[in-house]
Amino acid sequence: MIPPVPILENYGLSQDYGFLPAQLPLERLPDPYYNKWEAIVANLQGLILSKRLCGVIDRLPVLTTAGLEHDAEWQRAYSLLCFMAHGYVWGGDRPSERLPASITVPLLDISTYLEVPPVATYAAVCLWNFKPLFVDEHVDNLENLATLTTFTGSIDESWFYLVSVAIESRGAPILPLMLTAIKAARRNDIHTVTECLRFFAERLDDLGSLLKRMHESCDPQVFYNRIRPFLAGSKNMEEAGLPNGLFYEDGTGSGAWKQYSGGSNAQSSLIQFFDIVLGIAHRPTGEKKDAASESEMEGTAPPPKHNFLFEMRKYMPGPHRRFLEDVTMVANIRGFVEANHANKELTISYDACLAMLRAFRDIHINIVSRYVIIKSREARSRSRSPVQTRRKVDIASSSRQDLNGPTATKKLKGTGGTALIPFLKQARDETSEPSIDKWARRVMNRDSAEQGQNDFFLNKVEEAPPVDGLEVCGMAGTWAVDDNGGGLCHY
Repeated sequence: MIPPVPILENYGLSQDYGFLPAQLPLERLPDPYYNKWEAIVANLQGLILSKRLCGVIDRLPVLTTAGLEHDAEWQRAYSLLCFMAHGYVWGGDRPSERLPASITVPLLDISTYLEVPPVATYAAVCLWNFKPLFVDEHVDNLENLATLTTFTGSIDESWFYLVSVAIESRGAPILPLMLTAIKAARRNDIHTVTECLRFFAERLDDLGSLLKRMHESCDPQVFYNRIRPFLAGSKNMEEAGLPNGLFYEDGTGSGAWKQYSGGSNAQSSLIQFFDIVLGIAHRPTGEKKDAASESEMEGTAPPPKHNFLFEMRKYMPGPHRRFLEDVTMVANIRGFVEANHANKELTISYDACLAMLRAFRDIHINIVSRYVIIKSREARSRSRSPVQTRRKVDIASSSRQDLNGPTATKKLKGTGGTALIPFLKQARDETSEPSIDKWARRVMNRDSAEQGQNDFFLNKVEEAPPVDGLEVCGMAGTWAVDDNGGGLCHY
């Protein structure tokens, strides 16, 4: 029996807001019992700056979650505690290897209820951390958005989160659209599937335009040195000062060591939905395409594999994760297009979606080159100075140590704790693999000769990312792609 096509409302999703909450995030918990949490977060930047946050949290009593009622309250509490936790760990000159019971006890309860890990996820800092400036305007407009909480109080940090919020909102109509396409494919309705794919491609181009606005109000220097360290998790963070992960106290004098990835764009259910409905398979980083297995499953949606993207589903809210799992069971667009490859309008529409999604990932890699890779090289150059200064120990300082030798940028980690460059480039290249038209596949995967490394002068800092030769033309415009790109946090 064919599984039914998922209904958005069954997963707490809506066609207007997608994976964002249909009810706007609370700006404050209504129960005065939680005023202590609210007071700390309201003064978070000052407490971090004055190095007094840890002392205040250490004196904080363990509050129960009994006063939390509606989902919006649980989500607000989760966001508050995650900001407090990451400020506690990464706010000093060296990271704290323990989280006190005043944070961990309620955070573990809330995480269980929301089905998310007890760490600052994409949901904590983006999905449940925004408000509209004008309630009668939609939240897909960047000029109508503000954050509720930040670590630094900077415009740069707010903008970094809000670009993702706007993308989530602008991409929301794609959910019901592609569910309609799945139903149409079951009826062999080529016209409807084609029209859905055309709208999908146009909306993907629109999302790319939003992503390109990152540079408007988020400075790479501020992001790399001030914002990114707070988003780091406790997994694979040995060089950043957490060799064993993070110790979560349980309030009885004991506890457990845990390791979690930090906030990552790979935790966006929207982007993973795009891959699922288009039938894009992502392999573990470094694994090559198996032509034999690809031919065997031709005409069907590829099964999910245990890779970083699949691992990131554990960091999504439970209903969102289940929605992706259920969509995977019914995804049929790739097989439908392959079965009707003689219909040029259909195949062109499908290949356009792949091209636009790949272009979106190209834009992301380009941004990461400016915000992470180039900044890491600049930091490495400055670190060669004989003048010794006291440095913080965090993901930014550990990145300077990673950038040594010919394979330096391949070792650079993101806040999720995995290698940035191999993961991102492979995810980008895998996006074009299902292309139906051979010419389209060749265009999306073309590479040119190896470019120079800008090393005529030793220690020269690159002013712009090198180009690996890929240019995507069409609705998304033309974008040159850095060969050494990585992920903002990850993608």
